[in-house]
Amino acid sequence: MAAGQVAAAAPAGGDGSGRPFLGPLHTVSTVASTVPANGDQNPYGTALVKDSAGRLTRGNVLVSNFNNAANEQGTGTTLVQVSPKGKTSLFAEIDPKKLPGPCPGGVGLTTALSILPGGWVVVGSLPTADGTSATAQAGCLLVLDNRGRVRETLSGDGINGPWDMTATTHDDRTDLFVTNVLNGTVAGGGDIVRQGTVLRITLKSNGKRPPTRVATTEIGSGFAERTDPAALVVGPTGVGLRGSTLYVADTVDNRITAIPDALDRHTSAGTGTEVTSDQNLNGPLGLAIAPNGNILTVNGGDGNIVETTPKGAQVAVRTLDTSGTPPGAGALFGLAVAERPDGVYFVDDATNTLNLLSRP
Repeated sequence: MAAGQVAAAAPAGGDGSGRPFLGPLHTVSTVASTVPANGDQNPYGTALVKDSAGRLTRGNVLVSNFNNAANEQGTGTTLVQVSPKGKTSLFAEIDPKKLPGPCPGGVGLTTALSILPGGWVVVGSLPTADGTSATAQAGCLLVLDNRGRVRETLSGDGINGPWDMTATTHDDRTDLFVTNVLNGTVAGGGDIVRQGTVLRITLKSNGKRPPTRVATTEIGSGFAERTDPAALVVGPTGVGLRGSTLYVADTVDNRITAIPDALDRHTSAGTGTEVTSDQNLNGPLGLAIAPNGNILTVNGGDGNIVETTPKGAQVAVRTLDTSGTPPGAGALFGLAVAERPDGVYFVDDATNTLNLLSRP
């Protein structure tokens, strides 16, 4: 299951092959530009469409944009849908003045992006008034139907700068796992504060009506976070569920941690247990679970993707982005594991594109 994608949790033992998922993957190709007609930039969230519904087509990739045409962070309002052959269409352009419920600060779409059964799309908003962290506000989760219309907002009760998300569905219930990066961050003025959280938000499906929020539980807390002129906010980012364990990309502390019993726990596990740190990690951002059960993360510091086993061994590294100084800095966020052929979709902020890492 990829971050930002609904799927059954991977088996506890992976596929048993012992081979790195990234092993045969060596070719990076551009699928399409993610810039829609209004000029939004900085693609963040990436979610694979698992089932066709409404305007969503199975096998396509949904992408959220964080910046507007003036490249101001926390002001992007669009979701684009990209086919594997590179055809791009606008899925939604969200008007902050026409929301069906509260979203403190407006709209600035983040990496938090999931597609629920029936084609309900949930995307995070961490909005700013002018692209700077000084004006960042709590935001919300926006719930869109499968035709791209915002039908509901989820705010408050711990939602404060939703930054990334993954989800899993059982019967009529969906659990969203959401990282939050604004708890005390703006007041910290660039200093590290350890107040980042992970929430489990439980939704009940309602058919053609938006899902209902039935519970919110803080299952992770104390993650390092800080404001940053280049990235707006740096804090706990990618999340991925394997069995009952939630893996978190702890960006500031350059590590991956594991929160046990994520589906059932009623108390915070703090930052969880460290799985791996440093070595090939360099500011891990997006996170996904590979089909073999290993953990995939992309670095904000050097443009590499790293594969790590649940026991903490870093078993493969590939370079995805070589632009910028240093190469790949701050370019990579959302990940989605492709179904056929094996590969990984990823967004590149430096080029405003959706790309694919695949076999030669």
